[in-house]
Amino acid sequence: MTSNPKAGEGSADEPVGRAALGAGPPHDPPETEAERRKRRAVFLRELAEARELRERVQPRRTKERRMREAARMRTFRI
Repeated sequence: MTSNPKAGEGSADEPVGRAALGAGPPHDPPETEAERRKRRAVFLRELAEARELRERVQPRRTKERRMREAARMRTFRI
């Protein structure tokens, strides 16, 4: 079992000898704007879900964080 599931440069899982000489990272075609936006939307959705879960699991800390943020915002009001 390895700590890094992806075998990379310097990994113990990497083959030694001639097979390792030609090995290199595969070059992916540049991603389109639509793919990037879709990936970003998924990321932001998961981030929001993680925040909601954290608020449910740790309501006291969440309340304290909200109070600190509110105090910080009041500090900069004119």
